[in-house]
Amino acid sequence: MPLLKVENITAGYGRERVIASLSFHVNRGEIVSLLGPSGCGKTTALRAIAGFEPISEGQIVISQMVASAPGLTLPPEQRSIGMVFQDYALFPHLTISENIGFGLRKKPAVDRKVQVAHLLDATGLTGMGERYPHELSGGQQQRVALARALAPRPTILLMDEPFSNLDVELRERLSVEVRDLLKSEGISGILVTHDQHEAFAVSDKVGVMRSGEILQWDTPYNLYHEPNHRFVADFIGQGRFIPGVVRSPETFDTELGLLHGNRSCTQATGTRVEILIRPDDLVPDTNGEIEAVVKDKAFKGAEILYTLELPTGTRLLSLFPSHYDHHLGDTVRVRMDAEHLICFARND
Repeated sequence: MPLLKVENITAGYGRERVIASLSFHVNRGEIVSLLGPSGCGKTTALRAIAGFEPISEGQIVISQMVASAPGLTLPPEQRSIGMVFQDYALFPHLTISENIGFGLRKKPAVDRKVQVAHLLDATGLTGMGERYPHELSGGQQQRVALARALAPRPTILLMDEPFSNLDVELRERLSVEVRDLLKSEGISGILVTHDQHEAFAVSDKVGVMRSGEILQWDTPYNLYHEPNHRFVADFIGQGRFIPGVVRSPETFDTELGLLHGNRSCTQATGTRVEILIRPDDLVPDTNGEIEAVVKDKAFKGAEILYTLELPTGTRLLSLFPSHYDHHLGDTVRVRMDAEHLICFARND
């Protein structure tokens, strides 16, 4: 039985629908993300789950209890949820321990002290309990916000762009720490984000949203390798599309030659399609049949992301080991090494 069921909900502001017929579920102990560009409805969905926004259709069920339905909105405090906001929302006049224990005021003092000490340790804040928020870094403040939300032992933790104010390195490290902490505490989580790396690092399942609907609800691996919608293919990862023609369910005629994959195409033979080429599909090979010119490069430490121009003028991305240090204008040879060839019918 799912811990949370979102069943065909519709919500919006005034006459404007922001989400329509949205459905997904979260199992106990599972961490999921709602991923999409600004304005896609992901935050509205989270606020509806939290009880901050009413719904006009469908229902939200938490622990087999109807929490939202048309005309019914249980307040947040009756939903057994925790929430971490983008701006932390810490109380500046309270110490870190007092911030964390704020939701435990009705608990006996001994129990409150034990839980606060546990969460200080779990979030790497041991020894900082008597400090105030302004004395901590942004990453530490975010840990305090997380500990405060976890203190009452919620059934589900809701996170609204919680790491967006942090630098990239800290954001990546904290997202992994949050996943580990939720798993160790046995708490389910829902993350709202526009950052796919963040979503992939944290989540068991990810729902890619556009215009108030989920286009694909899947594992991070499947979203990257087997997107079921062109928007998902374009939004997830880096890649470029090249035109092609279907010759068989697993063979395509393209400007790169005849391409073969192990994933059957559903388009009929002879159909004009667009084929997704990821940077890891195009690999360096001094004997490769594909010749291209380096037009741009981005050093990424262990790898370099090259923008390569084919003789036809088409530009593709390719990841090289960083010791392959080519200059702009150099000619390189590559080959296709793609097990999954993803195609979508062309509209032209």
